[in-house]
Amino acid sequence: MSLWNKLFQTKRQRKKSAALQEEIAHAGDVLPPLTGKVIPITEVPDPAFAQKMMGDGFAIIPEEDIVRSPVNGVVTSLFPTRHALSLRANDGHELLIHVGLETVTLKGEGFDPLVHDGSRVLTGDPLMHVDFHLIEKRGLSPISPVVFTNLKKKEKVVIDQGRIFIRS
Repeated sequence: MSLWNKLFQTKRQRKKSAALQEEIAHAGDVLPPLTGKVIPITEVPDPAFAQKMMGDGFAIIPEEDIVRSPVNGVVTSLFPTRHALSLRANDGHELLIHVGLETVTLKGEGFDPLVHDGSRVLTGDPLMHVDFHLIEKRGLSPISPVVFTNLKKKEKVVIDQGRIFIRS
């Protein structure tokens, strides 16, 4: 989160971020980056994700337009088309958040990033606003995969009652 955003964050936003930090400390390893239904990566209607070609993960069928950081860490890459970003968690895990499917074709339209490469983020910090109505209007899927690109061989993603854990 940029210094500008931190300075002008409302008291309510700070409380929500603090509440999310507390929730993640007790709920599991990773916070879903979007509010919505968490589904296994194998249910994503895109073979590159469903077959775990990039790594294990999960996906969200979103219900809101704010993508939040699922971990404490740093933004390592905001894609030029703004439809995806990658993070390195403080624990070393690397994540790819891909907002929607085939959304690279929008060439950045409908995506309003709130961070940049190198931004330090805390779990729950807003990363980007997304116009999911535009995505659906263009005939694209809003399903948003999250992939761990560097899990160890024994590690796997476990979804339990909408919570996400990394387990050996």
